[in-house]
Amino acid sequence: MRLLNALTYATLVCLYCSNAHAAEPIKAVELYSQDELLKMINDNQHLDRVVLDRCQLVQDIEARADTLKVPAYQFLWGDMLAWGVCVDAEPIRGISYMKEAADQGLAPALEQLGRYYAQGKLVQQDKQRGVIYLREAAALGNLNAQIHLAELFIDGFGSPYDYEDAYHWLYNAITDDQSKHKKIAQCMQDLEKLMHPKAVRSAKRPLES
Repeated sequence: MRLLNALTYATLVCLYCSNAHAAEPIKAVELYSQDELLKMINDNQHLDRVVLDRCQLVQDIEARADTLKVPAYQFLWGDMLAWGVCVDAEPIRGISYMKEAADQGLAPALEQLGRYYAQGKLVQQDKQRGVIYLREAAALGNLNAQIHLAELFIDGFGSPYDYEDAYHWLYNAITDDQSKHKKIAQCMQDLEKLMHPKAVRSAKRPLES
């Protein structure tokens, strides 16, 4: 779920752009570093940050996505286009940029595309296609993808041959988010019902370093 909905984004942008009586002048915003942007994406704060920075970096973001083809910026630009954040909404172009980021192995892009296909958000619902994207993201260590993948397996999608990997990732997951912790425990419990006891024992091995 977005921290700010599309209406809130539009309202904030208008307030920032039209407030001629602001106490402080608008200051130039420095472009985000790769690590900073990745952290914002992982915390699902990237769109909020673009708005809070008064949409000053739109051209720089587009250039790094379109010309330099930096995966994190391709994902950010795609998300902006998909939801009309600081730009006119263009979902088709937005999904295209997300796919470019996913093709370069950006786990959040893989996770988001997998989730969108599983839910039928912006794209036509295709849960099997969602499994493919989510499995790639899960293998890269994306916890949200690991949880969503397990939920799809439990609902009967995907291959039983992948249950052991899904259980293995969740068994070794670390999070201080109590709601995610409970969800992980429930997913493991439900997966166990679908797995051979030997596979469960094998899945409870440490992650390879």
